[in-house]
Amino acid sequence: MLFPRKRESYFLRMIKNYIKAARLRTLPLSVSGIIVGAFLGFNNVFYSESAVSLLETSIFWLAILTTIGFQVLSNFANDYGDGVKGTDNEREGEARMVASGVITPKQMKNAMIVTGVVTTIIALLLIYVSFGKDNFLYSVIFFGLGITSIVAAIKYTVGKSAYGYSGFGDVFVFLFFGLLAVVGTYFLYTKELNFIIFLPAITVGLLSTAVLNLNNMRDRENDAKSGKNTLVVKMGAESAKMYHYFLIIASFLFALLYVVIKYHSPTQFLFIVAYIPLAKHLFFVYKNKEETLLDGELKKVALSTFLFSILFGLGQIL
Repeated sequence: MLFPRKRESYFLRMIKNYIKAARLRTLPLSVSGIIVGAFLGFNNVFYSESAVSLLETSIFWLAILTTIGFQVLSNFANDYGDGVKGTDNEREGEARMVASGVITPKQMKNAMIVTGVVTTIIALLLIYVSFGKDNFLYSVIFFGLGITSIVAAIKYTVGKSAYGYSGFGDVFVFLFFGLLAVVGTYFLYTKELNFIIFLPAITVGLLSTAVLNLNNMRDRENDAKSGKNTLVVKMGAESAKMYHYFLIIASFLFALLYVVIKYHSPTQFLFIVAYIPLAKHLFFVYKNKEETLLDGELKKVALSTFLFSILFGLGQIL
């Protein structure tokens, strides 16, 4: 070997390990609700503007960064919580950093603290840009929601009362990735609450929950052995499939209902394209007998949700 490969420095190795722990592939799903809420809110305030103008708003990018921060914090906490509890010890698929020993529990705790602080700063900037000095009550409410999001992200798998271990993870995902993300972002633009916005918010929440359910279906046997009583572990494999069908089909119906009520252009039905791979996915789940094979479907559902958010949003302003 003429040119021996240089050994990676410890610092570079650790950076790569933290990037793996951040699970970047989960980020498109996490921002889907922000995209839908931003399109709807922006269109309400700046009806004649284009989608390009939306990308120029500081509210949009600060909301995206805040959500990414919450997602990375949640992923770090999940890696830490499952790692120290031993849940990931016999896990198949992508290795977790704490369970594999490449990041110590103390190091992951420090990463969670840093991520939480940075995300809080970005969230405060988002609140200030959106509400300024004239809407103090709104600022307090959204700051409280931000703190609640941080606590919820950590308590998912961390601590003795981690709700992800007692079947309440689905509720967390539905509320925070669906309702709060869409309705909250819409409110940042409009400063008003429109209850019809809850329809697409429910759609995003159901699709996000479907990703979690699929993940839990894949890990059902290992979770049961480790004492992680997810909703899938509690209801069993066949009932989990029925629940999965409901999540995706109901998500479509809520989006369709919104479009019918707010119809103004055929382009609003663009979102149906995102359900073509989801229909194929449902058929795969129906035929599947080996739960580990569901791992490849996670990306399909997550990216379909991301595609839905873009197509649904564009359909409202084109």
